[in-house]
Amino acid sequence: MGRLEGKVVVITGGGGGMGREAALVFSEEGARVCVADVDGDAAEKTAREAPDAFAVQVDVADSDSVRTMYEQTAERYGGIDVLYNNAGISPADDDSILETEPDAWQRVQDVNTKGVYLCCKHGIPHLLKRGGGSVINVASFVALVGAATSQISYTASKGAVLALSRELGVQFARQGVRVNALCPGPVETPLLLRIFGDDPAAYERRRIHLPMGRLAKPREIVNAALFLASDESSYVNGATFLVDGGLTAAYVTPE
Repeated sequence: MGRLEGKVVVITGGGGGMGREAALVFSEEGARVCVADVDGDAAEKTAREAPDAFAVQVDVADSDSVRTMYEQTAERYGGIDVLYNNAGISPADDDSILETEPDAWQRVQDVNTKGVYLCCKHGIPHLLKRGGGSVINVASFVALVGAATSQISYTASKGAVLALSRELGVQFARQGVRVNALCPGPVETPLLLRIFGDDPAAYERRRIHLPMGRLAKPREIVNAALFLASDESSYVNGATFLVDGGLTAAYVTPE
């Protein structure tokens, strides 16, 4: 029996990167999965490769779109047990506060912050109908440390997700709903690699601060999410669940 046998999971940003990896792993572990993504074709591709999944095109910044995503999932599978709020963006024009314009700031906030708010607002009632469940909100290690190479709106959005997750974890704990913030360190995904671009020096500047000397693999983050989604984490709630290879613990790293 898989670790998520019988559970229904909704994964936003499931068309690529860590979301895609999670959809495949969770499905293999027995979950029935809604693969949701703004890119409907990417969501369909992921769903076709999973043992038991279907695809939904969703705009997480749109309330009606998010509500419909959950309604379709509940109608198809009879309910929802896990929300994996993974969708996020980090565009190139999100830079230093001195460079980032208000429209660029807002675009990130709409997806990364408002998107998690809407997914929790419309998703948690479905968990309450089941008598409880697990909410995994993807924050980031940048919610805990500062960087001179700033992405100011992204950083602020992940700090908001972290605070929101703590609040919801406390609010709904006695109703059986656990809410945790998964905080990955730098992960080897297209989103991050695009930031480095064709400049090896940009990556090396960051790698020297990584105690393990490398980026995380998507599966290493998904393994942590799998734990949070499963009943194995039944007493983990309101947590800042760091999976960063020791990055936020580091002052001086090995040579």
